[in-house]
Amino acid sequence: MQTLVAAPKVKLAPVFETSNGSVYQSDNENCWYVDFAGKFARFDYRCMMKLKKAVLGIDIEALLLATDKAPDVEIVFICACDHCYVLTLLEIISFKELLEGTFVMLELNRIIHDRVYRLSF
Repeated sequence: MQTLVAAPKVKLAPVFETSNGSVYQSDNENCWYVDFAGKFARFDYRCMMKLKKAVLGIDIEALLLATDKAPDVEIVFICACDHCYVLTLLEIISFKELLEGTFVMLELNRIIHDRVYRLSF
């Protein structure tokens, strides 16, 4: 006889969203979920930082000014993560906007928490 264990529902709190994607935080799992380019992917802190570094490190200006006949796509592969994104130039710009907004909101949350915690004690 097979025993099935149902996983508890994961509560996702929206961190930041744009018209092209959104990022959610799961406090139960200590991770983030990124909904972008038709993909809903789970990232822990380390992988989220690697994703940010990889996407923000793409030089859009160099890609736009390139005169070679290479396709206008970029493959974002993060070492030690199971996720890979194949993005066009417009998707890269949208992804950068999403990640920058996400990390601004996380920093704002940290600042507010520090101020409230400091004032209460």
